[in-house]
Amino acid sequence: MSEAPMIEVRDLNKTYRAGDIDVHALQGANLEIAKGEFVSIAGASGSGKSTLFNILGALTPPTSGTVKIDGKDLAGLSNSERTLLRRNTVGFVFQKYNLLPTLSAEDNIRIVQYIGHRATAFDPEFREVLNILGIADRMQHKPRALSGGQQQRVAIARAIVNGPAILLADEPTGNLDSQNSTAVLNLLSDLNRRLGQTILMITHDQEAASYASRAIHMRDGRIV
Repeated sequence: MSEAPMIEVRDLNKTYRAGDIDVHALQGANLEIAKGEFVSIAGASGSGKSTLFNILGALTPPTSGTVKIDGKDLAGLSNSERTLLRRNTVGFVFQKYNLLPTLSAEDNIRIVQYIGHRATAFDPEFREVLNILGIADRMQHKPRALSGGQQQRVAIARAIVNGPAILLADEPTGNLDSQNSTAVLNLLSDLNRRLGQTILMITHDQEAASYASRAIHMRDGRIV
């Protein structure tokens, strides 16, 4: 018997009301992502990528359709269960890093451990991840003392410190120059290959999308 998909989307629709107009952000989207896959979703602005990201991360509900994350149907979850899913099953990497400016890189990561009720000491495996990310020697620096690429690597470390089943990355290279973009994309590929991390990366950049083992395209709210 084959293993159930890590992410399963069926006939997903999302409609927003903008004044007197219905905006159909998603229109019958279908998607399956297996455990350990690195998948990119590319498309132009307005194609529905960010809406899909927010629904898969249990940040917003769909209008209709089915979403299962690690076998759990999101429609059947209470608000507290959705919070637990975001805390324990899904790690988020955002384009703008969202690091707390008054905290060191280490404390930006540890606060996620604290929220997740995890041990606040970094285990040897995670320290190896910091080495892979190239930020082990930057843990005591605050965000203002880090380059954009280093801040994004801290954000990636923060996203995976609690061992989530899925890493959702929304335009993770959008604020980076070409050199740092390449470094971050290589790091995501390395995390996927070494740790078997399931990664879904939203991007508008075809070159970035090519780093994934499978590339999916969106247009007008549909996966094509």
